[in-house]
Amino acid sequence: MLKSFLDIFRVPELQKRVLFTLGIIVAYRIGATIPIPGINADAVKSLFDANSGGLLGFLDMFSGGALNRMSIFSMGIMPYINASIIISLIQGAHVIPYLDRLSKEGEQGRKKITQITRYGTLILGAIQSFGLTMAITKMPTPSGMPIVVNPSSAWVLMTVLTLVTGTALIMWLGEQVTERGIGNGISLIIFAGIIERLPSAVIGVVSLIQMEQLSILSALFLGVLVLAVLLSVVWVETAQRKIPIHYAKRMVGRKMYGGQTSFLPIKVDQSGVIAVIFSVSILSAPLTVAQFAPNLTIFGFPIMEKILVWFNNGSVLYSLVYAALVIFFCYFYNAISFNPKDIAENMKKSGGFIPGIRPGDPTSKYIQKVLERITLGGALFVAIIAVLPDYLRSMLDAPFFFGGTSLLIVVGVSLDTIGQIESHLIMRHYEGFMKEGRIKGRWFNVR
Repeated sequence: MLKSFLDIFRVPELQKRVLFTLGIIVAYRIGATIPIPGINADAVKSLFDANSGGLLGFLDMFSGGALNRMSIFSMGIMPYINASIIISLIQGAHVIPYLDRLSKEGEQGRKKITQITRYGTLILGAIQSFGLTMAITKMPTPSGMPIVVNPSSAWVLMTVLTLVTGTALIMWLGEQVTERGIGNGISLIIFAGIIERLPSAVIGVVSLIQMEQLSILSALFLGVLVLAVLLSVVWVETAQRKIPIHYAKRMVGRKMYGGQTSFLPIKVDQSGVIAVIFSVSILSAPLTVAQFAPNLTIFGFPIMEKILVWFNNGSVLYSLVYAALVIFFCYFYNAISFNPKDIAENMKKSGGFIPGIRPGDPTSKYIQKVLERITLGGALFVAIIAVLPDYLRSMLDAPFFFGGTSLLIVVGVSLDTIGQIESHLIMRHYEGFMKEGRIKGRWFNVR
């Protein structure tokens, strides 16, 4: 495997792509440390120290630690993901014929949809940044110090523009990685934000052991548990169902074609990290409003206070809603990305058929049935992994990095990126990372 990693730097194009991706990630991490002017850093630190295991810590993970510094990247990539969700839902519901036409126009249509998503990102970013700015001017801190030194109108305008610009810059950086780097930029930005916490989490475990707040036996159990979950996630993310396809023999001119057997691979978890990220984005929206405006009432009813109680991170209702959203987005992603009718038509045109299944509509129904059954197993697994480790983590009082959501994202993005690197190596007659077989990655695209 070491030889395969060294081969990366023997391919000029691949080396350029990898170094470009690393450079973009470094630039993003630098931007995440630049604070917004007028912020009291000590007040922000006291606020996040008191809520590190709650919603604020969860949102801070997706911002790559930028939120707890109140940096120019505090909004993170969430507005872009929210805009992508809205566009995808509208496309899936077929409520706007214009978007339906664009989805059928190939590359040009995809570019138009991407442009619409960018505009949606700016609109959502402006709304969310204004809400965040107004919230931090009024939010109490455990230390009693105000977060904003001088919350004037000019400061509010400057902060909103700074946060929106930061989100737009992150979106641009992600697109640059997708086009000129290796892997998908948006997913790698989220990945970098999660990995950034790993060293401090390991140091935290060592500190807990030294202070005898965590026994060595519990730490070993935690390590074995993380490894078991990690292996199970890798196994499911790379698992697939292979439907055999036979091709009938046919004469074209003087040559005989067909008579071969191939497979239609269907992944157990087609959506990968997309379902998890979309679910977190949807679930965090009302919780964010409730966190920053806990006293907001509707017709005298303390709705935000109730939301914080009902959807407290780790509660039964929170876990059930989170798991339901994960399952929904697993099926939703398959509905918009996998069309059994088109596959059946293409098989029929090329003379292919599934043994025992008639070509055409019966083949389409058979593929749809297999897809639904496999998706159910994959969706249930992802939902369990997303929820269960958080309970175990709270029982052991372990650092935040051992969250099911973060593990799913880290494993999924790692497999996708390594899979793309391996494809570049094999295409240029180099060996992949494995002597036998290939890493079955997935191209993660939130569009």
